[in-house]
Amino acid sequence: MAHLREDALPDDPFPEGTDPLGGDATAPLPAAADLAELLATHPVADGYSGLAWTLRHLPWCEMELGDSALGADIPRLRAGGVGAQFWSLKVPDDQGASLTRTLEQLDFARAVVAAHPGALRLARTAYDVADAQARGRIAVVPGPADARGIDDSLAGLRTLAELGVRSLTLAGARWAAEEGLSVFGTEVVRETNRLGMLLDLTAAPPAVVARVLDISRAPALLRAGAAAVRDHAGNAPDPVLAALGAARGLCLVPLTEPVCGPALTDAADHIDHVRAVAGPESVALCGAHDTGEVHPEGLTDPTGYPPLLAELRARGWSDAELAALTWHNVVRVLKEADETARETSARRGPSTARLEDRDELTPKPVPGLGL
Repeated sequence: MAHLREDALPDDPFPEGTDPLGGDATAPLPAAADLAELLATHPVADGYSGLAWTLRHLPWCEMELGDSALGADIPRLRAGGVGAQFWSLKVPDDQGASLTRTLEQLDFARAVVAAHPGALRLARTAYDVADAQARGRIAVVPGPADARGIDDSLAGLRTLAELGVRSLTLAGARWAAEEGLSVFGTEVVRETNRLGMLLDLTAAPPAVVARVLDISRAPALLRAGAAAVRDHAGNAPDPVLAALGAARGLCLVPLTEPVCGPALTDAADHIDHVRAVAGPESVALCGAHDTGEVHPEGLTDPTGYPPLLAELRARGWSDAELAALTWHNVVRVLKEADETARETSARRGPSTARLEDRDELTPKPVPGLGL
């Protein structure tokens, strides 16, 4: 109780350095405010979103104000500190991938971005992504596209690249089969390097993964958790994660229950392990929202990113390491792909290779992968 002096007002009940709510006013900012500041300058670059396909098949949607039919509308993207997203252009397997279907999906994605100029901005390069973030927009990076969607044509690949597609998933292509990359598949890798497109190795056969990491001059992407943490068909064993890191590639950890487990802490375990094996420059986040996947508790939409970062900070991650996870690592691989494109274009023109009926397989394993 404040003491009353005879000739003065009561003593200040909240002297300097105390908090009326019982805390310490001189203590560091609480984690939530601290992380909001970090995300304001180093937002989440989300490695995979199914938003374009989901929106295309909704009769009506209020993306700007928020809509329960979506997993990641604009208000929740902003609340979660998202500054960039890769928008998948893949179509369901039962509909069949083709160049026409991929172009239709890309056209729709571009229309969505154009319809929300105050929130979204189409991005092709690392500079575009950074510029969008500086202008308070969420950068939308088109891709990955399905490799089957180029119709086995390098001209089709170049068309997608010219229209802004930045990544290509190799899984399922007949020139990227269990035996490894064929001669034509090797030309696809070299042409994507020349065009500045990133190769996505998710679900690709081990021999294809090995060959791409061996010959690609640009970093590759892999959407996977750690097999050492959870036994799942899509998760990567440590030798693959180590090889990816050695090749300056990027593992985008999918925040889904089948990959990670049912809890937010399970996802943090995978991120921790990937960082330890692949290296701190080779791990990033992949929300996989609006894909129909079940997510761990607390990560069902982008607002789960700040709690996930708080969990990682509690495990000893520094702010610099968190900034690399959320933003810098993705920007790095985009920048390196841009640089590779400039260097490669100066040495070679567009490839005229065609897929022949008898396309010789030329697998060449990466040492240490056991292939």
